[in-house]
Amino acid sequence: MTVLDKLASSLDRRDEIPNQELAREIVTTGDEEAVTELMGLLNHKDKAVLHDCIKVLYEIGEQRPQLIAKHWKRFLTLLEHKDNRLQWGAMTALGTIARERPKEIHAKLPLIMDAADKGSVITRDHAVNILIQLAAFPKYAKNAFALLNEQLLKSPVNQLPMYAERSLPIITDHNKTRFVDTLQLRLKEVEKESRRKRIEKVLKKVMK
Repeated sequence: MTVLDKLASSLDRRDEIPNQELAREIVTTGDEEAVTELMGLLNHKDKAVLHDCIKVLYEIGEQRPQLIAKHWKRFLTLLEHKDNRLQWGAMTALGTIARERPKEIHAKLPLIMDAADKGSVITRDHAVNILIQLAAFPKYAKNAFALLNEQLLKSPVNQLPMYAERSLPIITDHNKTRFVDTLQLRLKEVEKESRRKRIEKVLKKVMK
């Protein structure tokens, strides 16, 4: 069976289990040819095939990012695709390989953040994830945190607690004050008690 034959849509399945199983198989065997085939199928005319392929690719990236890292340029082009599923799927894939290709992905942050601002909530979520991962590298920390702070300032209120929590590992003495100021400023907008408590918990951890 080819990779195409193993996709959920080819098996007439509406669940993601076949795609997840295919990803695990490729991860286990380290099958780079299968990854190349999946990348080629991103030009397929069938939307279901496209959606299955991007799912398998970012599932591979989450488990073994080295297998998809060299295809970073193709994922970047998909950020401008009119299909929302491909767009946020590509952002997810980029998030899995940010630590593998920090130099290349950092250089393309203007494109990535533009896609985040124009895209869906899920697209933005994974762009924030990219910024957090890049901020872990001293070379890119300052710029990545500045962009992350912009997202914290303008993100939807319901996403803010999650972004704040995810940011904790990259908060340092250099960016702590700015981070705290931003969260305290945004806290005034947060009406839901559960969200306020999550943000306040983050602030307590940072200000210890």
